[in-house]
Amino acid sequence: MASPSALAAYRAVGTLYNALMTSLVLGLVTRRGEKTARDYVFRHFRRQHLEKFLPGLQKLGLADQPPAPACALYHYHSNALGGVKTGYLRESDRKAWVRYPPPRWIWRGTAIAAVPHSVSAAMLHGWHGHNGQSLGKPNLGFVCTGMTVDGMPGLEGYYVEYDQPLKEEERVRFAYGTEEMPRVDWSRQPRLETTNWPEERRLKTFRAYAVEYVRTMLPTLQELLGAEAAQQELGRVARLVGLQFHEETAREMDLPTDVERGDLQSARDFSRWLAAVLAAEGEEVETTEADGAIILRASGWRIARELPLTDPLRAFDAWNELWLGAAAACDRFLRVQTTRSLGVRGWEIAWRIAPR
Repeated sequence: MASPSALAAYRAVGTLYNALMTSLVLGLVTRRGEKTARDYVFRHFRRQHLEKFLPGLQKLGLADQPPAPACALYHYHSNALGGVKTGYLRESDRKAWVRYPPPRWIWRGTAIAAVPHSVSAAMLHGWHGHNGQSLGKPNLGFVCTGMTVDGMPGLEGYYVEYDQPLKEEERVRFAYGTEEMPRVDWSRQPRLETTNWPEERRLKTFRAYAVEYVRTMLPTLQELLGAEAAQQELGRVARLVGLQFHEETAREMDLPTDVERGDLQSARDFSRWLAAVLAAEGEEVETTEADGAIILRASGWRIARELPLTDPLRAFDAWNELWLGAAAACDRFLRVQTTRSLGVRGWEIAWRIAPR
């Protein structure tokens, strides 16, 4: 059984990467405009759809279900595995509802107030509206009857089979005020065996759910903005997330924060946090102490394994700002020097943490 600190590290990965996704979208809205943010969200969820949807149907045992219930159940179960509360209701073989009640996982806290309608809708166009195409059912569409960003009590809608094939612009339709998801009995919602999983396994799944957002984020942003601009935008918000969320995650691991000691013990404390979080996300980390500094080494950068990155080094440097921001929040009198190389034998990474 994992220690309380290890369990807290899994939660920390989920918290940090959830915040990174939200802050990236908000950063694009404020710095590059609603259209760019909408394009990013669309591309992000279309990429995830193409990679995950059909294999996920098989893994969840839904491939033999009628299309509409299969799609709704897919979203219900896959989000539940990631710790996201979701509701499901099957009206018939041709119509099935899915609902994401507040609080929305992706727009955590007050961030939801800054998310435009079109940016939230881009998720539906990127994923929900393409399910029929992936299934070879061009008559399958999604009708959205409410979104939380518009002040409604949840994002909800239903998959429905029409009597004719749909044009691209018809695959997602908004019908506010005309229908709403019927009342559901939460105690009788479908259940996977996950309800009996131990906490460690559930937290690992929650961790993996959040990590997949980052794995999709890195190549999608480079394709949309180019490698240099992607590094600027992601690196900026990653540093802010590290600054904002180090205290919360460190306290859960019973580690100090905001100490301003600027000594070797402070470097040890931060290295423990960083090593725990990196290990929780799947990196192999080795820690040594020499010449008044703590050295963390990692090989492989597993989170980016097999990603189609146009500039892997710029992607790494943007991701690394998360840890530099966290170090500054832990103790602003620490210095973190990062070295990284990508060769034929893969990634070699080191963080040197020392007083400055």
